[in-house]
Amino acid sequence: MLWSQGYHGTGLKEILDAVKVPKGSFYNYFGSKEDFGAEVIQHYANPFIAQLNAHLEAADDALGAIKRYFDELIVELERNEFKGGCLMGNLMGEIGDTSEICRKSLQSAVTRYRNLLQSGLARAQQQGTVRLDKSAEEMADLLTNTWQGALLRMKIEKSSAPVKQCCQDLLGDFFRP
Repeated sequence: MLWSQGYHGTGLKEILDAVKVPKGSFYNYFGSKEDFGAEVIQHYANPFIAQLNAHLEAADDALGAIKRYFDELIVELERNEFKGGCLMGNLMGEIGDTSEICRKSLQSAVTRYRNLLQSGLARAQQQGTVRLDKSAEEMADLLTNTWQGALLRMKIEKSSAPVKQCCQDLLGDFFRP
């Protein structure tokens, strides 16, 4: 619902009716819709972080692991016909500057994700597959920011070309020594 209708377009009653939970039970777990939104953000981010981490842990080639991770995301986006995009990106645009609780949760999720990319890129630098004149932190920020922008363009163009270009231009070219 948050994907298709947005945060403001999805009422708490609608969420509770969909999962068949009484309002009183909801408030046993969450103090407000904002608290719920902040938890949704973390819940949404965790599998992506775990997936990227699994790629990095299983591979000898850190840059190759990052590429494979993004390739998997692109396949999934294509399978879903470019609908939805990234819930975190959607929420950043919708409530990132209006809900302090959700802003902090978004910031935390993005930072955890970016830090894992930074770690992988630093490892790739040690392996000699990524340039050394830029810090792993700078490149992780650039990749995170560019990916989010490419996801937005993907949604309006209904094409994976923007996200493919992001990955090819950064991982296949700009980050290389």
